[in-house]
Amino acid sequence: MPIKVGQDTAKTRRSLSVNGKTINYYSIPAAQEAGLGDFSRLPAALKVVLENMLRFEDDGFSVSVDDIKAFGEWGAQGGKNPREIAYRPARVLMQDFTGVPAVVDLAAMRDGIVGLGGDAQKINPLNPVDLVIDHSVMIDEFGNPRAFQMNVDREYERNMERYQFLKWGQSAFNNFRVVPPGTGICHQVNLEYLAQTVWIDTDQNGDEVAYPDTLVGTDSHTTMVNGAAVLGWGVGGIEAEAAMLGQPISMLIPEVVGFELTGDLVEGTTGTDLVLKVVEMLREKGVVGKFVEFYGSGLDRLPLADRATIANMAPEYGATCGFFPIDAETIRYLRNTGRDEDRIALVEAYAKENGFWRDSDYAPIYTDTLSLDMGTIVPAISGPKRPQDYVALTDAKSAFTREMAETFKRPMGKEVAVKGEDYTMESGKVVIASITSCTNTSNPYVMIGAGLVARKAAALGLDRKPWVKTSLAPGSQVVSAYLEAAGLQEDLDKVGFNLVGYGCTTCIGNSGPIQAELSEAIAEGDLVATSVLSGNRNFEGRISPDVRANYLASPPLVVVYALAGTMDIDLTSEPIGTDKDGNDVYMKDIWPTQKEIADLVQQTVTRDAFLSKYADVFKGDEKWQEVETTDAETYDWPPTSTYIQNPPYFQGMGTEPGTISNIDGAKVLLILGDMVTTDHISPAGSFATTTPAGTYLTDRQVQPREFNSYGSRRGNHEIMMRGTFANIRIKNEMLDGVEGGYTKGPDGAQTSIYDAAMAYQDQGTPLVVFGGEQYGAGSSRDWAAKGTALLGVKAVIAESFERIHRSNLVGMGVIPFEFTGGDTRKSLGLKGDETVSIHGLDTIEPLQEVPCTITYGDGSEKTITLKCRIDTAPEIEYIEHGGVLHYVLRNLAKAS
Repeated sequence: MPIKVGQDTAKTRRSLSVNGKTINYYSIPAAQEAGLGDFSRLPAALKVVLENMLRFEDDGFSVSVDDIKAFGEWGAQGGKNPREIAYRPARVLMQDFTGVPAVVDLAAMRDGIVGLGGDAQKINPLNPVDLVIDHSVMIDEFGNPRAFQMNVDREYERNMERYQFLKWGQSAFNNFRVVPPGTGICHQVNLEYLAQTVWIDTDQNGDEVAYPDTLVGTDSHTTMVNGAAVLGWGVGGIEAEAAMLGQPISMLIPEVVGFELTGDLVEGTTGTDLVLKVVEMLREKGVVGKFVEFYGSGLDRLPLADRATIANMAPEYGATCGFFPIDAETIRYLRNTGRDEDRIALVEAYAKENGFWRDSDYAPIYTDTLSLDMGTIVPAISGPKRPQDYVALTDAKSAFTREMAETFKRPMGKEVAVKGEDYTMESGKVVIASITSCTNTSNPYVMIGAGLVARKAAALGLDRKPWVKTSLAPGSQVVSAYLEAAGLQEDLDKVGFNLVGYGCTTCIGNSGPIQAELSEAIAEGDLVATSVLSGNRNFEGRISPDVRANYLASPPLVVVYALAGTMDIDLTSEPIGTDKDGNDVYMKDIWPTQKEIADLVQQTVTRDAFLSKYADVFKGDEKWQEVETTDAETYDWPPTSTYIQNPPYFQGMGTEPGTISNIDGAKVLLILGDMVTTDHISPAGSFATTTPAGTYLTDRQVQPREFNSYGSRRGNHEIMMRGTFANIRIKNEMLDGVEGGYTKGPDGAQTSIYDAAMAYQDQGTPLVVFGGEQYGAGSSRDWAAKGTALLGVKAVIAESFERIHRSNLVGMGVIPFEFTGGDTRKSLGLKGDETVSIHGLDTIEPLQEVPCTITYGDGSEKTITLKCRIDTAPEIEYIEHGGVLHYVLRNLAKAS
C-alpha cells in the first residue's frame, strides 16, 4: 500500500541522486534549517524516530510540529523529554508461535466486523507482514544422519492444521507473506534477507520515498536486526496486529543510553563472551524502557555478526533495543549477504546525507553512558536461571557447586544408576548440549569456531559423553552452506552435532525428550541435571522438564561441554577427556585461534551462498507446496480442531465502548515473586497428561505423543487458558513449597489455576494477581496477557513491569498497577485470602495514583496507594473498549 505523508512536511522533503536515479526523502538537516530544532547531536537511533515524525507530520496522522520540536529539546534537556508520540514502523515480523494467534485474531476480527455490519476486507494488514515458521520443529531425533529429515516429517505430522491455516492467511490477507518451515529463524532471515536498512516505498503521489527500515515483531528478539542499523523491537501480538492494521504505536520519546566499546577481543574469546558481559553490565545499570546505542572506536573492528549478537539480547539486558549506527561495516555486510547494489549505494548515500552515518567524528548526546574495553573480556557462561547471571569460565565449577548448595539445596556427588547403561547419573551432568538460536547461529565466527573444535576433538578420538543429547539447529540454510563448504559439518557429525532442523528448537523449549532411562534416574535421585545451549534464555522450566540448571554459552563452548559431559569441571585447567593413546586432552588443545576462524570465514561465507539459499525463500519444499487450503474471505473454523479455534474476544461485541469500572471484592489468584517471566505465565514447551491442557486433549482422544507443545497450540484459546500460570517451576506464594500451576480455590483447597479461575468466574468474582520486580520479563508472547485476561484477572499489582508485558496487559483490557511508598507483597503480609478493591478507575488519567483497600482474612483493612500503569491517553481508550483490538475493530466497522 502506498505510504501517505503529511502536507506540512513539504518543507523538509529533499531528493537524492543515487546511481543515476532520483529518490525523495525527508531531511533532518532541512528540518533544522526550518527552525524546528537542533538535531545535529541526536543519537542515530533517535534520528530514526525523528524521521518518522517528519514523514507523518500532519494532524490526520497524530503527529504535530510540537512533536518534532520535542526532539530538539531532548538534547538540551540532557537526553530526556518523555513526550508521548505516535510512531509508525514500516513493517511487521512474526514467527509461527506468536503469528498463528495473530492470524487467528485477524480471522476472528473479519467475523467480528461482519457481525457489526462492516466489510471483511477492511481487516487487512496495511503494512507489509512477514511470518517465518521457525518455532515448530522439535528435536525428537538427534545424533545421526537421519535426524533432520525425521524431525521435519514429524513437524508436518504435528502441525498440518496450523500450516493449512497459515496458508489460508497468506492467500486471504493482503501484504502478508509466509516463509515456510525449514528455512531458518525469523530474526536471522530478517537480518540476512528481509531487512534493507533503508526502505523504499511509493507515496500517494506516485513518488518513490526512501526512509529508514523499521519494524516491530511478535518476538522479543526482533531487536537482533538493530545490528544492521534497522530500528526494531518486540511487541506483543496484540500490539503488532494493531500496528499492521494502521494503528500507530503510542510511545514516549525514549532515553538513549550510550554504550562505548573500545579495544579488541583477545585470543580465545568470542562475541558470545562479549554479549554475556554486556547483559550483566546493562542489567546492573538499569535500562528498561530505554534505547541503548553502541558507539566508540571498538566498533571499527567489531563484525556485524557480533553486533547482531549484542542487539539480539536486548530483551535480556532489559532495553527496548540495542542499536548500531550505519557505518562501513554495515555496507560490507549488506554486500556480502547479497543485497542489491543499488540498495547498498542508497543506504550509504542516504545515511551520509541525512545524518545517520557513524564515522570518527560521531559524538552524539546521550542520556547516560557506560564503557567497556573489549580487551578485558574472558570466556564465560551465564546461568543457571537468568541470562544476566554472568560467570567467568574460570569460576564455573565453583559457581555450580555454590548454586547446588544455595539455590537448589541439594548435595553434590549423589549417584543414581541408569537402567541399561554402564554409567551413573549425578547432579551437574550435562544432558542437553545444543547449538541453537539466532543469537549465535547467525554468527559465522562462533559457528566456524564450533566446527573447528569438533574437528580437533574428533581427530584426537574424543566424542560426546553418552548421556548428552547433542543437536545443531542453525538459524538459516546459509550456515549449513558454509559449514559444508569448510568441511566442518562432517566433523560436527562425528561428535554428535548432526543437523536436526532449521529453527529455534532448544532455545524455546523444543529440545524434545531425553532418554527415558535418564529421565527416570534424574527423578529418582531428585538430581540437578544441566543443559548448555548457545541461546539467549535459560529461565526455569523453559529448556526441558528434566533440567533444572541451564547455561548460556558460545557454540564452541557448547561442543566442549558435550565432550566433558558435566558442569562439575574447570575447563580452563582440568582434562575434558583422553585421546586415542590415553593422554589427557584439555580445552586449550582443541580451541582454534582467531586467525584459523577468520581465514575460514573469509573463504566460505560468500555472497553467492546468500543469493543461492534465499533465491526461493517463499517457495518452500515439496511438503509445504502440498499443503492444501481454501481461498475463502473468512475462515471456516473446523469445530473439531484442537489447534485452531475461534477465540471469544469479539463474540457478542456491541458497536460502542464501555467505561472503566472500579474493581470491587476481587480475590487473589496468585502471589508471585521477582522476575516472573512470560515463560512462567505462559510456558511454550511440552505438558503432561495430568495438566488441565493434557486433560482437555485426552478428553478429545488426542494421544500424548501428539500433544506437541503449548507454543504450537496458541491458536486454541482453550489450551492456552489451561496453560496460563502452568509452568512446572512457577511458585505461588499462597502455597508452601509447591511448584507448578496451583492455587487455592473459593473453598480454600489447593487446585489448579485454571479450575480455581473458572470457579471464581462462575461466582462472578473478579481476580487479581500480585507480583514482585520485573514482572513479565522475557519473551513478548501475547498469550501471557491473553490467558491472564481470559482467566478473569482484572488487575496485576507488582513492584515493576517489563515493557512488553505491561503493554500486552493493557492491550487485553487488564490493568497493571505498581506499588508505591515502599509497599510490597511481603511488607503487606499477603497470604492470598485477602479481598482487594481498587477505586478511582472511573475517572482514571495516565499514570494516576489510586487507592487500593485490602481486606485481610481476619477482617482487618489497610488502604494503600497504587500507581496505575495505563501510561498514555490512547491506552485509556483501549481499556474502555476492552482491549486494543476491540478499539480498532469498532473504528474499522464505523469507517466501513
